[in-house]
Amino acid sequence: MEQLIISVGREFGSGGRVIAEALAERFGIPIYDRHLITEIADKTGLTPEQIEKYNENPKKRIISRRVRGYSNSIEDNIAEMQFDFLKEKSESGESFVVVGRCSETKLKSNPALVSLFILADMDAKVKRVMEIYELSKEDAEDFIFKKDKKRKRYHNYHCSGHWGDSRLYDICINSSCLGIEKTVDYLESYIRARKDI
Repeated sequence: MEQLIISVGREFGSGGRVIAEALAERFGIPIYDRHLITEIADKTGLTPEQIEKYNENPKKRIISRRVRGYSNSIEDNIAEMQFDFLKEKSESGESFVVVGRCSETKLKSNPALVSLFILADMDAKVKRVMEIYELSKEDAEDFIFKKDKKRKRYHNYHCSGHWGDSRLYDICINSSCLGIEKTVDYLESYIRARKDI
């Protein structure tokens, strides 16, 4: 199989991570998401817990600065390590699925890239988050809002395009319409047709 890179952006509660995992399994390729934290921890000597604390966070502007291309922001440095890791994997010819990490933009120059964005109706997201995290409806709504706000800030800080803007992705799909399993089926068919697999 030729190189295949599947980038999955997602709204919180849309099932995007589950969809990414299913696509990785169907194509028999690794998935990079939380795994990136372990890889970076191994390279840097930091613990996964230290990296997780700053993962997918924009830098704190008041106390951060950049001099001659180097940042004193831990958040910036961890983000750059993740972007570099993905670029190395991409340039090595490896096939993989990556969840988030601005991958639709950072890997855009690679012709093997297929970029997806998974969204869902708010009521479906709330129901899913309530079930998974055992939250009340109000707490689930608040959790979704906070997580998506954080993702949007992180993405928009590191990329020129806006998080969730359909022009950044090959396909944006509402997982509420078909459900998770059929959404995976549809995306698999699209990717196979697109890449002639």
